[in-house]
Amino acid sequence: MSIAKRSTAKAGGLRVVLDSNVYISAFTHRQGRIFRLWSIAIESRYQVLISHAIVAEMAGVLRKTFSWPDEEILQQVKLVVRTAEIIAPTFTLAVFSGPQEADNRILECAVAGKADLIVSGDRDLQRLKTYQNIPIIRPMEALRTLGG
Repeated sequence: MSIAKRSTAKAGGLRVVLDSNVYISAFTHRQGRIFRLWSIAIESRYQVLISHAIVAEMAGVLRKTFSWPDEEILQQVKLVVRTAEIIAPTFTLAVFSGPQEADNRILECAVAGKADLIVSGDRDLQRLKTYQNIPIIRPMEALRTLGG
């Protein structure tokens, strides 16, 4: 099924995995367009799927790269957890290795959560274009698809 056909369904019914880089961009650039993608998730215009591994990666980057205090990270994590459906994959994938190995967690969450879409700014994931019939698109494409 194409993205266009999927987007004609009730938007809130779309099951979407956001890569940790999408959360990080949204949370660190609150005036940016990617924050709008997160905002429409909060409005329940699509169902966000997330795993503990994605939350851990997001929190780690906010802490190490952006020097966010733990209280602020916890506040964002709580918001994400309240907004998203938590997926607990019972398998591991080995599509990527080396420095890109963490990208496997995005794919695991999408497959286990029966996602309709993966949104990522990661070029390695984008090169796949799809994984197990799940389209992988850029955040700006997702905004157009989801009506943001």
